[in-house]
Amino acid sequence: MVGMGYRTIKTAIGAGLAIWIASLLDLEFASFAAIIVIMCIEKTKKKTLHSIQKKFFASLFSLILGSIFFELLGYNPIVLTLFILLFVPILVKARIQEGLVTSIVIVLHIYTVEEANLENLLNELYIIFIGIGISLLVNSIMPSHKEKIEKYKTQIEHKFSVILYEFSAFLKDSNRKWDRKELMEAEDLLNQAKSITIQEVENHLLRKENKDYYYLEMREDQLEILKKMATIVGIISSSELVIKQKGMLANIFLNISQHVDSGDTTIALKKLEEYEESIRETELPKSREEFEVRANLFYLNFEIRNYLIIKKNIFNRSKL
Repeated sequence: MVGMGYRTIKTAIGAGLAIWIASLLDLEFASFAAIIVIMCIEKTKKKTLHSIQKKFFASLFSLILGSIFFELLGYNPIVLTLFILLFVPILVKARIQEGLVTSIVIVLHIYTVEEANLENLLNELYIIFIGIGISLLVNSIMPSHKEKIEKYKTQIEHKFSVILYEFSAFLKDSNRKWDRKELMEAEDLLNQAKSITIQEVENHLLRKENKDYYYLEMREDQLEILKKMATIVGIISSSELVIKQKGMLANIFLNISQHVDSGDTTIALKKLEEYEESIRETELPKSREEFEVRANLFYLNFEIRNYLIIKKNIFNRSKL
C-alpha cells in the first residue's frame, strides 16, 4: 500500500467514516462531510494541513457572508450570482481560493434551505469540523520512505564511483571508451530521490531539517563538478604527452572512487597536497601543448578539492 494506492484507501475510509459520523448526528447534507475529506487529503501531512486551513477559512467566511447576503437581499438566483461575483475576488485576494468549491457548496446549502438560522449554521459547522477532523486523522498515518531513500543513496554512490573510476582509467589510457551514461543516470536518480525526500520532509511537521535532503543537495553539487571534470579529463586524455601529474591525479581519482560512501576525506586531501607539491617542484612547460595539459591538470586539482570540501562540509554538518 504505497503511493496513490495508499492514498486512495485512506480517502475511501475517511469519506465513509465522515458520512457515518455525520449521519449519526442526524446532520443535513451529511454526504458533504465525505466531500470535504476527499478534497482535503493530499500526498503529505504538510500539504494536507495547508489545504485544510484554506478550505476552513474560505468555508467559514462564505457561511457568514452568504447568510448576510441572503437574509438581507433574499434567496433568489440574482443574489446568488452577485454573491459569487463578490466572493471569488475576495478569496483570490486572501489567497485562499483553494477553498472555493467547498465554500460555494456551503452557500448553496443555505440557499437550498432558505433560512440562515442558528440550527442551519451549526449544521454546516459540524459538517466542516467532521470533514476536517477525519482528514487530519486518516492523513496522520503516512508510509515511511526512509528505506527507499537509502536505496537511492546507494545507487547514486555507485554511479559516482563508476564515474570517478572512469576518470582515473581515462588518465591512464587515452584509448579507453566511455559513453558517460552514468552522469545522466546519476542525475535521474538524484531527481527521483529528492522528490521522495521532499515528501518525507513534509510528513514531519515539526522537523525543520532533513539530513537526507542535505545529503542529496551535496551530491547534486558534486555531480555538477563531475560534469565539468568529465570534459577536462576528455581533453587531457586526448593528449599523447606523458606527464607525471597525469598518473598522480589518476591515482587520486581511483582513491576517491573507492571511498565515495565515506565521510573521511583526509587521505584524498593529503594526496592533493602531495600533487600540488609536485607541481611546484616540476620544471616549467617546454611547449604550448604541455602548458595546456598542465593547466587542465591544475584545474582538475582545483575541482577535486571543491568536490571533497563539499563532501567534508556536509558530513561535518551531519554530526552536529
